[in-house]
Amino acid sequence: MTESKSLSFKVPELPMNIQTIRSYLPHRYPFLLVDRVTEISEHGIVGYKNISINEEYMQGHFPNYPITPGVLIIEAMAQISGILGFVMNDETPQAGSLFLFAGAEKVRFKKQVVPGDQLILKSELVMQKRGIYKYLCTASVDDVVAATAEIIISHQKLEQA
Repeated sequence: MTESKSLSFKVPELPMNIQTIRSYLPHRYPFLLVDRVTEISEHGIVGYKNISINEEYMQGHFPNYPITPGVLIIEAMAQISGILGFVMNDETPQAGSLFLFAGAEKVRFKKQVVPGDQLILKSELVMQKRGIYKYLCTASVDDVVAATAEIIISHQKLEQA
């Protein structure tokens, strides 16, 4: 992914650390699944999640052979896509909107993700229409694709009380 010279939005300082990520995502432990963002371009984003045996889900998801649940890999792809949505719209959850996971299509799992892996998350915007965004996402480990999906996100304005 190459960075465009004429971005239509302001890119935050990179790499984006966990404090900055927390300003974009409303998720918190144990459900915050993006540890760092390393690249942002006009249509895409790259980040990662470090996979640790200390994750709560590892204690019960095949305890003798711990692997990351596929649904959490999909959620991580949705979260990195949500960050891109916020950045492209120059918004944060504090500004009164959310990017909500609305669906996943063409999901495929190709490699197990285990403790010690660094799950590289890539998301590219492929469609935006009336507050609905579709992203082509990949999650990989050591340059081997672990999962792919088309992630659909809905941009919602929150009602102010």
